[in-house]
Amino acid sequence: MNDLFPIHNPVLVFALVASLILIAPVVMARYRLPGMIGLLFAGALLGPNALNVLERDTSFVLFGTVGLLYIMFTAALEIDMAVLKRYKTHSLIFGLLTFCIPQAIGTGVGWLFGFDWPAAILLGSMFASHTLLAYPIASRLGISRDQAVTTAVGGTIITDTLALLVLAVIASMTKGEMGDSFWYQLAISLTCYVLIILLGLPRLARWFFKNNGNDSTAEFVFVLAMVFLTASAAPLAGAEPIVGAFLAGLALNRLIPHHGTLMNRIQFTGEALFIPFFLLSVGMLLDLSIFLASFRAWLIAIAMLITILLTKWLAAEATRWLLGYSKEQAKVVYGLSLAQAAATLAATIVGHEIGLFDEAVVNGAILMILVTCFIAPWLVDRFGRKMALAAAECDELPQQSQRILVAVHQTDTALLLLDLAKALRDPVAKQPVHPVTIVEESHNYAQKNRQATQLLEQCQRHLAAAEVPVQAISRLDLNVAGGLLRARRELNSNLCLLGWSEHTSAPEYLFGSLQQQLLRERDFMLCVARLQQPLNLHQQLFFAIPPHAEHEPGFAECLQLTRRLAQQLGLTLQLIATAEQKNLLLKKCSSAFQLTTPPYHPLAHWSELPALLQQLQAQQQLVLLYGVRSGGIAWQKALEDTPQLLVNEFNRMSLLLLYPAEQLDDSDAMPANNAAEPLSTGAAS
Repeated sequence: MNDLFPIHNPVLVFALVASLILIAPVVMARYRLPGMIGLLFAGALLGPNALNVLERDTSFVLFGTVGLLYIMFTAALEIDMAVLKRYKTHSLIFGLLTFCIPQAIGTGVGWLFGFDWPAAILLGSMFASHTLLAYPIASRLGISRDQAVTTAVGGTIITDTLALLVLAVIASMTKGEMGDSFWYQLAISLTCYVLIILLGLPRLARWFFKNNGNDSTAEFVFVLAMVFLTASAAPLAGAEPIVGAFLAGLALNRLIPHHGTLMNRIQFTGEALFIPFFLLSVGMLLDLSIFLASFRAWLIAIAMLITILLTKWLAAEATRWLLGYSKEQAKVVYGLSLAQAAATLAATIVGHEIGLFDEAVVNGAILMILVTCFIAPWLVDRFGRKMALAAAECDELPQQSQRILVAVHQTDTALLLLDLAKALRDPVAKQPVHPVTIVEESHNYAQKNRQATQLLEQCQRHLAAAEVPVQAISRLDLNVAGGLLRARRELNSNLCLLGWSEHTSAPEYLFGSLQQQLLRERDFMLCVARLQQPLNLHQQLFFAIPPHAEHEPGFAECLQLTRRLAQQLGLTLQLIATAEQKNLLLKKCSSAFQLTTPPYHPLAHWSELPALLQQLQAQQQLVLLYGVRSGGIAWQKALEDTPQLLVNEFNRMSLLLLYPAEQLDDSDAMPANNAAEPLSTGAAS
């Protein structure tokens, strides 16, 4: 038996781990428990202190450490920065509460057990910190942007940083390294470290993404390198790697779209590999034999468990009382702040090495880590589901499912338009995105058809990489506008994306541009995009609203789409309209945006728009212009020239023209025309 276990064959070890990652969620689902609990139990059962099937060697330590950093990084990456900015006071309050209450009570518990003050204070810091182990569950339930969840995530960096500072101070005091220079050095190094990450990393990432050439693999490797470089540099500044990983997530938050290909790869890699390894490695730490040999070990372990469960509950309840959260929100905050791992392990190991803690405290900490890692996911899963259901009941249901058609012609512009479609797409939508290309009948039709097929294959791969359902269509038609309109009617698309045309051909002078021809049908929303750089490189979204546009029937839908675009891309939204529109616009926006009302820049007259954009430094930003259809409430002749005027004056500015749909009587609706023959249809999901 001893010759067989522990398993040393790396292939067999990985096969066993992969099987556990596959089976654990299935088994736990039968008992309505989160899958990560099964991995913790498997690690404890198969680890070196139980059946000894798996050894906690350097590979488990390595991947476990990577998984822990991944949890902190993705938690910061998925924060809605607008919500965090608005509720920064909430995060500060919760962070201080969830640090001070456990720190004070934990120190008292240590004093009651006869510890000296340095040991008692260090013991209290073990209860003050926490790890966002259950955050992936909140993300999967779709509540990661709830204000309570954002508060818990934002408070994590406060409480963990303070707990780790206590560790650094106690360790230096015990070693006799305490002095005036220690405080100055710690303050300066931490300040420089934080500023370099939050100010320098976004500039470096923006430069890389801009010059990368849309190589998604290189982007993923770049993000991994930056996360672990910043984490590895944290000890030089007197901090722990988890702090560096969290700061890296904050720094890259606005540059990685929440539902893009890159974010999908980051989440997939973490949830499929790194985080499961971390859970298994934590489970392997438990050693029950220590408790069989000493009653004091049981006493200390039970006291530590009661302390962590009670103090984190008190902090969550105090937060609910002060900030007005619901009971379900408080329970989710409790679950997110309960799990112990990284900072607790660091304090335990350092305390043992410098002689402040004995074996009983070490094993009590390990048992506390394991138990809290069991309870925390269950809490977040149970009460997070109630939050998600309550939010679904409050949300207004769309009148019809979203169906997006993207007119593609060239590879570069097509991929940018597809990224825009991903940002505008409802994340819970089931309908596929439809890239459509029209091949005009001509003598070189066969060559154009081959090029169209290759383009659509690229579009399919691009959307499939982000797990967006896609159905690509190529059509043969005498006229591009006619082909697009027929495809739109057949697909019942209610949102069409079209690239900006920089040149005007001779027939367009007679019959109108492609955009003008598409606008003749009014029962769908048209978005014309002139994107000068990838969407994630923009920082601001300026929404310019012409006079009286707020009275149009499609304005509410346009507001919702604008809100989604800003959220998905992490952009700071700013409104531009005349002073007379302000009161009604802010009222409509406060209802549509719910959490915060965007900044408002008033115009004395609509003709001042270019001058104001120049003043706001919108040259390399994203400007969304509300498009007014001919004959609409807000229509006036001067508005037709505004887009071209902006393009001429701001050659590097990205511009979106959004023309909302108009509700038509059934008698006015045009019947579908199926005259055009589809050449090829492909589907991928």
